[in-house]
Amino acid sequence: MKRISKFHSRNPIVNRLMLMLANPIYLMSAIALLFLTYMVAFPIGQILLESLQGDARSGGTDAFTVQNWVNVFSGSISQSLFYKPLMHSISIGISVSLLSFLLGGGLAWLVMRTDFRYKKTVTMLAILPYMLPSWVMAFAWMSVFKNDRIGGGQGLFYSLFQISPPDWLAYGFVPIVLTMTLNYFTFFFLLLSVALGAVNASLEESARILGASNGRTIRKITLPLIIPAISSAFILTFSKSLGSFSVPAFLGLPTKYYTIATMLHSSIQNRMVAEAYVLCIVLLMVCALLIFFNQKAVGKRKSFATITGKDARKHLYTLNKWRRPLTWLVLGGMGAVSAVPLIVLTLQTFMMTNSQFSFDQFTLHFWIGESNPAIASGEVGVLKNDALFSAIGNSLKIAFIAASMAALMGLVFGYLISKRRNRLDGRLIEQLSYLPYLIPGIAFSAIYLSMFATPSWLMPGLYGTLTLIILICIVNELPIATRSGTSTMHQIGGELEEAAYVQGASWFRRFSKILLPLSKKTLFSVFLLLFISVIKELDLIILLMTPENNTLPTLMFKYAESGFQQYANALMLIIVVIILITYYIASKFGKVDFTKGIGG
Repeated sequence: MKRISKFHSRNPIVNRLMLMLANPIYLMSAIALLFLTYMVAFPIGQILLESLQGDARSGGTDAFTVQNWVNVFSGSISQSLFYKPLMHSISIGISVSLLSFLLGGGLAWLVMRTDFRYKKTVTMLAILPYMLPSWVMAFAWMSVFKNDRIGGGQGLFYSLFQISPPDWLAYGFVPIVLTMTLNYFTFFFLLLSVALGAVNASLEESARILGASNGRTIRKITLPLIIPAISSAFILTFSKSLGSFSVPAFLGLPTKYYTIATMLHSSIQNRMVAEAYVLCIVLLMVCALLIFFNQKAVGKRKSFATITGKDARKHLYTLNKWRRPLTWLVLGGMGAVSAVPLIVLTLQTFMMTNSQFSFDQFTLHFWIGESNPAIASGEVGVLKNDALFSAIGNSLKIAFIAASMAALMGLVFGYLISKRRNRLDGRLIEQLSYLPYLIPGIAFSAIYLSMFATPSWLMPGLYGTLTLIILICIVNELPIATRSGTSTMHQIGGELEEAAYVQGASWFRRFSKILLPLSKKTLFSVFLLLFISVIKELDLIILLMTPENNTLPTLMFKYAESGFQQYANALMLIIVVIILITYYIASKFGKVDFTKGIGG
């Protein structure tokens, strides 16, 4: 009480100002909103302005017009340009999110809350698919189920069974949903693993003591407590699927199955830039509505506190007779999904001819070979290419700095959102911090290129520098970091911070000594997730790269574009090795263990 009374004054305005100065959350909210406004809202405003400018193809100027919007919504090609791609995108997003929830959530439950065996092995196998770009999964699908729809040889399925796969299995909705699910279910697995590990077991114990069955305990206690993590993972997966370009392009375009993202890219190629920006705004609006309804649902709940000053022993459900078959089923399925693509990639790097696996094709040329004009236009092995080591250095620098900064910023933003949940500033921070994932990567990159090509608004020209790439990666990864931070802060009981406040601890001391230690495992797991995302990023940075600032993904893209697939596969394996080493270091240094969760 003494701490509060010293701010007392007879003037209520002075009292309010003194309280605001004493509580840095107001200043932090202002700084966060200023950063997000300039780095997120301003680029989106640029997109909106471009969509409202005249069409240069018809002699238009920069004058204001809504004709581009009219063309998209009610023009002669609106069905093929907008309505069908929108329905395709939404159906893909919902299907991928539901399947990812079933797969990732089911695995998280087995690992965290049952006596399932080989938990660490399953965790590693669940992370491996996310290490690979989604378009690698698309290539793998095509290599198996490709038919003669687009010419060329057929895939492995035809070679084994002499049956040409139907179009619906080779291309379109089904393969797009399945390949995306295998890439994005990691969101659900990681976020729900952390949330399940953080649930206070005393609540479940109390329910069982009162006679509740296991099923009722799960429905009434466990599931409601992890709703924030489920909604966070659902929104992240849905929006990522909605804006994905590469998988729908490879698996949808052969049968003219368009999504909003592929139609946006096609519009830009056809010089329909204004219409493309209209489609981009539509993507933003769809996901903004999803966030709005999520806020309404979560905002009505009084508390999600599951981390308190008390601890309780975790209760593991017994699988009984299902333990052995589930073990082999999960390990077999996860091994096929995670390990088989890596094995195929590895074998291809030792084959002189791509996709031909035999001992007489074996070679080390693509790793350590000298220049030979008869092979790959004289390219040396990747381990003898000086560009490799420069790319590794750039990739590590970008990924480490961007992941560290984004993870810490996400935790702070999550704190502000949880504390100001029902206030305007809290809602704005949540909305703005999530918007970057709603902007297609290439469009986001193009806007940042125009923003920072020359000095403006007290910002120096950043084109051609790693600083610009790091900056756009930080902003692009804020949705994952902020959603994870918000979920964690919702679960931390407010009485811990309140007790420190009564004892006179400053906000910085409360954050560093109480909130940060309780969130440490979440922080390191988010860092790992962001590191993986950034180090394999291609679409977001391809327009910002210069020959001096190559990264591993851009160098890999150049090899693949030139038709040197073995070199590209070798670089992919190097990326995976770097990620595995980073995971090992993070596990030791940060004691990250998804089989135990935050409270483990």
